[in-house]
Amino acid sequence: MSKRKETMSKVTKKREKKTNESDNNTSEKEDDIEEEEEEEEEQKNNLAQKISNTKTNTNLIDYFTIKPLQLAIDHIRKNICLNILDFNFNKNRIRPINNINIIPQDSQIILYWMSRDQRIQDNWAMLYAQRLALKQQLPLHIVFCLVPTFLVAPIRAYRFMLKGLHEIEKECQQLNIIFHLLIGQAENILPKFIENYKVGTIITDFSPLRISRQWLENVAKKITTIPIVQVDAHNVVPCWHASTKLEYGARTIRNKLHKHMNEFFTEYPPIIKHPYTSSNDYQIKPIDWQAVDDSLQVDRTIKEVSWAIPGYTGGINQLETFINERVMNFALRRNDPNKDVLSNLSPWFHYGQISPQRALLIIAKLRPKFKDACDSFIEEAFVRRELSDNYCFYQENYDTINGAWEWAKKTLNDHRNDKRTHIYSRDDLEYARTYDKLWNASQIQMIKEGKMHGFLRMYWAKKILEWTKTPEEALDIAIYLNDKYNLDGRDPNGYVGIMWSICGIHDQGWKERPVFGKIRYMNYEGCKRKFDVKQYENKYASL
Repeated sequence: MSKRKETMSKVTKKREKKTNESDNNTSEKEDDIEEEEEEEEEQKNNLAQKISNTKTNTNLIDYFTIKPLQLAIDHIRKNICLNILDFNFNKNRIRPINNINIIPQDSQIILYWMSRDQRIQDNWAMLYAQRLALKQQLPLHIVFCLVPTFLVAPIRAYRFMLKGLHEIEKECQQLNIIFHLLIGQAENILPKFIENYKVGTIITDFSPLRISRQWLENVAKKITTIPIVQVDAHNVVPCWHASTKLEYGARTIRNKLHKHMNEFFTEYPPIIKHPYTSSNDYQIKPIDWQAVDDSLQVDRTIKEVSWAIPGYTGGINQLETFINERVMNFALRRNDPNKDVLSNLSPWFHYGQISPQRALLIIAKLRPKFKDACDSFIEEAFVRRELSDNYCFYQENYDTINGAWEWAKKTLNDHRNDKRTHIYSRDDLEYARTYDKLWNASQIQMIKEGKMHGFLRMYWAKKILEWTKTPEEALDIAIYLNDKYNLDGRDPNGYVGIMWSICGIHDQGWKERPVFGKIRYMNYEGCKRKFDVKQYENKYASL
């Protein structure tokens, strides 16, 4: 049987299964949907196959020959080239923020303004900064601008981030790179820093979110004498290069990512010990991390979690544990919240403490052994993650009903006044005071562990739509709870996941029903067919 026929057979079986489940409604245009699914399955297979076959210059050693994984990664980097100057850096990763392209002759340092991608190695923005500093024969500095409050992020989120930054400070000391932690809004503190240190160029990383983009825009208005450039160090294919428009769904962006794979899916060269230093570098005092913690104006009742060790080392160790203990069951059991098979890498991806591209480079090597698991991981960590960045970058209203497709806005408005069987306040939902034990357990897991199983995130958000007065209120509450408790909150993936669940983005219309309209529906009975609901409810029975 040909690969094409095998794919079609799998999809047909999948469709037959879905039509037999009462909670999974089929579209009136079932034939069209089946054809789209066949095309999508083929896309997924082709993309995953291309990733696993991409030559990434790792012929000298396998990722799994040297233990631990972090040591193997270090070894591979050093065998790629001596430093970034010997590497063919792809300038399509870069975009200018202002029209200045001349570095002042009296410049004394090159500056990486670190924000979303909080790591030293495997960071294209950091690599470009060192490349420029080596070419100019100048010292290299990093600055991180810490705001004392950010949306509803609590001490749990801040300490995860700060412990990762503390690890960066220590790594910088070994690499002869100076790390500065500045307190305040970047637009207020960077101009003076630029003047004092005679910065020649600012390199910064990329985020599609409004606040981050506004920070950059405000800085660019105030700093008008030196180049400012942005490097997408978060996505495999730079967001603005993957697509120049808002994509409708995974099916429309997947082939575009496929097209650019050979250009961007490469190994990383190393960040090396920087050879240039200024006399002022030795006068910089170590950061008082306790004082930094004390300065935060955040909710301190939401405590840190024990399962997630912050920083690059913690993230690579989590990846290694996934490879050694869970990846073999990932494909078949990833939708069962009772099975510990997920990668659990989202907090480290969110803070940029490890690179998704590095994880993909490693997981791709396992495809001959665990094809389905690797294909699923590639779909989630590459296609869906970069689709989320695309949505937030090109859709200004990525967190409101105005960001929904027209069909979804219409159907939600048509059913706006439908009678709800239950109405809950934000407090009721936050403290898990609903009649639904499964929903309560999901909320309790998020409060206690700073995470919620991916399958239940969909159920959780859809129930909020069902139990609140309006879609707008549902969105506000879901985003508030996600951003407050989840370690990976305040992230494009989180906004898109909630918008998918409540507003149907990157989805299609389904059979119409009360409250939801044509938004995809999920219910308790459907969950019972997926996994042992009682087991999960018992595990998270109380706060």
